[in-house]
This record gives sequence, structure tokens and C-alpha cells, in this order.
Amino acid sequence: MTYPPSDPNAYGQEGYPPPQQGYSQPGYPPQAGYDQQQAYAQQQYGQGGYPAVNPNAKSKIAAGLLGIFLGAFGVHNFYLGRTGIAVVQLLLTLLSLFFLSWVSAIWGLVEGILILVAKPGTQWAYDAHGVPLTS
Repeated sequence: MTYPPSDPNAYGQEGYPPPQQGYSQPGYPPQAGYDQQQAYAQQQYGQGGYPAVNPNAKSKIAAGLLGIFLGAFGVHNFYLGRTGIAVVQLLLTLLSLFFLSWVSAIWGLVEGILILVAKPGTQWAYDAHGVPLTS
């Protein structure tokens, strides 16, 4: 006999241990209750109970500082993947031969501050792909 059995009904028969409470049998989707709670906890927390870190997450501090210091060129929006707005800011600065760069600079300064003070769940706390910014 092989373990685990290919037949899910073989559990409890002679030579096989009975199924454990709260665990799903092979070949079946997870049962409601403990398995789903455990899967949710694994999504929220990594090993050792620490919050899971998304490798694609961008830095909130980097985006905010880029907006404050280089906002006239839209660098912070390029960094966050918002290329449409970034191109508008860049073209506004370059095509006006820097005469309207103060408009883009104030725009970038305001966006940089909004990014830095954004609370989780607000529009400024996410990049263009919906990934939360890390602090």
C-alpha cells in the first residue's frame, strides 16, 4: 500500500490512518474553517509571524523625496509607474523652456508631501499597479 492513498475514501480503512480534523484530504479543495484561516494568515504574515514583504513594493520615502526635489520632471511618478502623469509633468517643464517649471515643481512638491503623509488605504499609499508602498 502506498501512502497517501490515491483513493480519498481509503482513509480510515486498515493500514491507513484516519484523516486529521481540520485538514483537507488529498485531491479536494481546502475545507472551510481552519485551513482558510491558516491560508489567510500566511498571506498576511511571512515566516516567524513577521509581516510579509512584497519584493515589488516601492519605497514611500523614496517616492516622496523624488516628488519634493525632482517633481518638476515627474521623476516620482515614473518611479511609481504612473507614466502618463509623469510625461505631462516632464513635457510641461521642457516644452515651456523652463518658464512653467514652477507649476510642475509645485505640483511635484504637493504630490511628494501627499505620498509621505498618506495613510494606508488612501490613493497616495499605492503605486500604479495597486501595490502598497513600504515605509
